[in-house]
Amino acid sequence: MRKWLLATGLSAAVVALHAGPALTALAPVRRQLRALSGVGRPGTVALTLDDGPDPGSTPAFLRSLARLRVPATFFVLGGMAAKAPDLLRRIRDDGHEIGVHGWTHRDHLRMRPGLVHDELARTADLLLDTCGVPPIWFRPPYGILSAGSLLAAARLGLRPVLWSAWGRDWEAGATPDTVLTHLRSGGIRGGATLLLHDSDCAAAPGAWRSALGALTAIAGDCERQGLRLARISDHLP
Repeated sequence: MRKWLLATGLSAAVVALHAGPALTALAPVRRQLRALSGVGRPGTVALTLDDGPDPGSTPAFLRSLARLRVPATFFVLGGMAAKAPDLLRRIRDDGHEIGVHGWTHRDHLRMRPGLVHDELARTADLLLDTCGVPPIWFRPPYGILSAGSLLAAARLGLRPVLWSAWGRDWEAGATPDTVLTHLRSGGIRGGATLLLHDSDCAAAPGAWRSALGALTAIAGDCERQGLRLARISDHLP
């Protein structure tokens, strides 16, 4: 019995160690970790876009961002980027920043640490080979960190960053208005990092249109407050 209790306690400790970082996906916990939640310079707001590059939707975001003269940080999936290297280079050439989102859109809590490392390394290598610039930033799928993803990021020289406000643009019923409501509730204000998606590969079909339709209003909110939209590297100290 004693051996069983010791083994059970050890197993519970291992699980807690592995899953502990996932608590940062909860907004009240994340808000206590300002750098991880993307709270940056008071005069800037970081616009981030996840899950691309997607030939069916990302070009529309690039056109809108160019019209608004707004930079963004794209957290890309390696599996998507491998199929669209020219689009990946276009993101870079348009002056945007590119970060690692993983190779697949899988919950890191459900993956072996070694596999998490391999996915992040494979994606980082692809970005360097395709764009000639090593990535700096890492955001896990679903915003769920594990001990394995934190360790892999540290080994690869990637800095984890989540967000301070999201638009819930992945939902089937999302519209530009609902996206704006969620973002404003979370706070379109100085120091914020905003989360949207430029692909529906892990969302309701066509959901990306709600995020695209909100971009002009987001830029307008920032302009009225005297805030500058910036890439993550220009936003976080």
